[in-house]
Formats: sequence, structure tokens, C-alpha cells
Amino acid sequence: MAPVMIWRDGVVRARGASWGQAVGLEVEVTAVPDADRPDGAVPAGTHLNALAYVPVVGDPQVGDRVLLSAATLARGLGTGGWAMVVALPDRLPADPPVGPGHLVKARYTPLQTMVLGVDEQESEHHELLRDADSIDGMPVVVADLHSALPAVIAGVRSVDPGLRVAYVMTDGGALPAWFSRALTGLRQSGWLGGSVTVGQAFGGDLECVNLHTGLLACRLVLDADVTVVAQGPGNLGTGTRWGFSGTSCGEAVNAAATLGGRPVASLRVSGADPRERHRGVSHHSLTAYGRVALAPADVVVPSFDGGDMEPRLPAGFGARVRDEAEPLGAPSGIHRLVPVSTGGLDDQLRASPVRLSTMGRGLEEDPAAFLAAAAAGRHAAQLVP
Repeated sequence: MAPVMIWRDGVVRARGASWGQAVGLEVEVTAVPDADRPDGAVPAGTHLNALAYVPVVGDPQVGDRVLLSAATLARGLGTGGWAMVVALPDRLPADPPVGPGHLVKARYTPLQTMVLGVDEQESEHHELLRDADSIDGMPVVVADLHSALPAVIAGVRSVDPGLRVAYVMTDGGALPAWFSRALTGLRQSGWLGGSVTVGQAFGGDLECVNLHTGLLACRLVLDADVTVVAQGPGNLGTGTRWGFSGTSCGEAVNAAATLGGRPVASLRVSGADPRERHRGVSHHSLTAYGRVALAPADVVVPSFDGGDMEPRLPAGFGARVRDEAEPLGAPSGIHRLVPVSTGGLDDQLRASPVRLSTMGRGLEEDPAAFLAAAAAGRHAAQLVP
């Protein structure tokens, strides 16, 4: 079996941007295994961006030696250009205070992390959640990409800024919620009422075992009016029909319906993606909602009418999206197709307190992606009693 880690030793030369529990660093690489290899990536002397999660590895300072995982940089993968700090080997953080919690996330990895689950016996919310079985009709917006989160919330706020929105982060992308600058900014601005990390993901305001307990926690603990479910940043895809982490969208529809919620399917849409399989309605949405989801959902079909973003869309784009979404609805599919106007949503999107970006494209470059997500949020808000 080939090695799965690319290790580097380095020294912190400067501290950079920080958000939440994440700290950016400039690190100089000082040691490289097999340094004599002429084809070795990330050689000694390289200055690179590294990211440290303070609750896991401690708080690196200038001059600290750091042990890095640099595989994603060496392979040119889209993680934002970060190496990850694995440890401060010469200055280990102090043991945390003894406290409750026995949920282990990132289980059986070198960085497994123990947290207090909101529903476990030592939690103050255990009794509330022990026999909980319903989210009482709460609208649950399901989205493929993490980048849809601020856009969905913008759509909710276009109907009623007072609605309380929660976010469930699944483990299809980044495991630490701390990686997301958007999540930190949405919490700080008051646009987001709270976050729950489920499965192997961790670092949310609340921790849960799985998506079902996460949805219950949003409704009963965070008192959410609307919940958004999406994976963390950095989804995985192989360019095959089934090989992508967004299949979890279909599973989220099932979970929301099982718990008595109102599943709202946000279509992954793009007018600018260079890959044909993601232009118009992405094959990710068609597979997840058309094949994985076994319970009916409201599939929001954006109209792309009105607003100054409309001229930026390809000719006939709205009709293309309607045609491609049609198989998801009756009689060939099980879902309800809900046309939703996008009029006025461009202004709400521009008011986002965090930068809108999907696959490196912003609102001006790919407005369809954000308008579609905002339309789903608009519809969900209209379902709130």
C-alpha cells in the first residue's frame, strides 16, 4: 500500500488571518523525508500557508516548530492552499480540564477528538432529546455544497429577517467546522442562530451522533425555524455517476421526512461551471434527489426572473433548468416541483456578511448558483407557520 501522508517539519515565521478556532500561519519547511529525491514536492526552504485548529493542536506562535501534513499541497488538491498543522512537538498543549463528554469524532485517526454530545447522558439536554421523535414540520433545506449556506440564509431573510436559522454540517467535506470562514462570519453577524456537527464532523455549537439527532437538536435545543443541511467545505467527487459526497443530500431528505419535517431540495445549478455535468442542473442533484431520496421533497425550481443578474445568465437558462428538473417531479419522479421567483434576491445576496464563492466563482461570475440556493431559502421561509 502506498503511503497516505506527506510529512513536513517546519518553523512558524508569521501568524496570519484567524477566524473562530482556526489560525493561519506562514511556515518555512525545514525538513523533508527523502530530501535527495529530485521530484520531491514542497522542498525544504519553501514558505507555505498552514492552518492550525487551536482546540486540537494548541496555539502556534512565531518560532514554534510544527509538524505538518502537506499531502494536499503536494498533490495540488483544492483545500484552499493550506498545509495542516498536526502537532507542536516541542510545546504540547496542556491537557484540557476534566469534563463530561464521550463522543469521539474523527474516530481511530491520529487526531481523534472527544466532545460532549448534546444528547448524551452527561448533557443538560439529554432529557429533552431522549425520547424526541419529531421536528414538528420544520422546513429543512438540503444543499449539495457548503457554499450554498449563506445564499440559502439570504433567501430566508428576504421573507423574514427574524426567522432563526440553524445549520447541520455533515461529514462529506471538511470535518472541523472551524475550517469554514463563512460559518464563523454568519454566526458573528447574527445571520445564523447556531450550528450542529454530525457524524465524524466536529466543532459546531452542538455535537451530535448523526443527522437525525442533529435535526432534533436544531429544532428543540437551538429553537430553529428553518434548518440548512449541507456538507462542510471541500466536497469529494470522482467524475462518476455515484462517486461524490453529495449523495448525502438524498439521505438528508429522508431524515427530514422521517422526523416529520418539510424537506426542501435546493438544486445545485451553474451557468458558468466549465464542466458540462454541472452546468444547468448538476448531475449531483439529479442523482441525489432522483435516486437516493426515497421521501418526497419540495424541489425548488428558480425562475431567474427580474434583477440585474438576469442578463448575466446564458440565453434560455431558466427554461433549461426547468426542463432538467422536470424528471424529479410527478409522474416520473416522487417530488413536488415548486417554481420560485428570484426577483429581488440579488440585492439580498449582495448584503451577505460573508463572501459568496462556489468553486472559486463569486456572485458576479456565477449568479445562478447563488440565486438557486436563495430561492430554496425563500420557499422554506414561506413554509414557516
